[in-house]
Parts: sequence; C-alpha cells; structure tokens
Amino acid sequence: MSEAYDIVKAHYAASDRGDLDGMVEPFAADIRWTEMAGFPYAGTYVGPDEVRSGVFERLGREWKGFRADPDRLVDGGDGTVVGIGVYSGTYRRTGRSMRVRFVHVWQVKDGRITGFEQFTDTHLVRAAME
Repeated sequence: MSEAYDIVKAHYAASDRGDLDGMVEPFAADIRWTEMAGFPYAGTYVGPDEVRSGVFERLGREWKGFRADPDRLVDGGDGTVVGIGVYSGTYRRTGRSMRVRFVHVWQVKDGRITGFEQFTDTHLVRAAME
C-alpha cells in the first residue's frame, strides 16, 4: 500500500486508542476538514486546532463511546484514500445510541493529511440526539 494509505490507517488506529495527539499529528498546518451538511458539527475546519476543538473534543464531550470504525480502506492513488465504515456511540443528553455508515475521503500530500470530507446519514445521527 501507499504512504497515504498507511498514514490514514494510523489515524484510525490512534482514534481507536483514544489518542487525540496521534490523530492530529499527521495533519498539515492548513488541513481542510469538512463535516457533511446536516451533521451536528457541519462545516469546514481549517488547521489542526480547529479540527481538534470543533470536531474531536465535541464528540468526546457530547457522546459516550463515540467510535469511527473503518471496515475498509481503499487506496485511490495520487494521495487519495477512502475509508468506509461505521460510526457508533450514545448521545449523553438523550441516552440514545446510533450506528451509522460513513464514507471518508482523505487527501494526503508530502506525508501530511491535507484534506478530509465526510459522507454519512445525518438523519440517523440527529435522531440519536433528539
């Protein structure tokens, strides 16, 4: 597999360990991280600090046991990697759980993650929150 594939795989492994520093370590200084419209944290976050505070820390605070478990990684070449998997977790305020499929499209250049775009069923995520 490519270097890009290995970098994305290591990000998911860090996530699985709960290693926030390891998750953001390979991010480029100007990473553009896009959460899908309709998702609770929708928007584009620029830079590791915005991703950490706007996405990862909020997920940790608001969800119990939130996980993003890839079933498959596809090396698309030219620094593109696609992750296909399942989100799961329990929203703390409602006590409702969710299990939702996702697709993540990653961009890696010169050993750094430069882009991320999320695709998921936002309705199922929001249903757990209501």
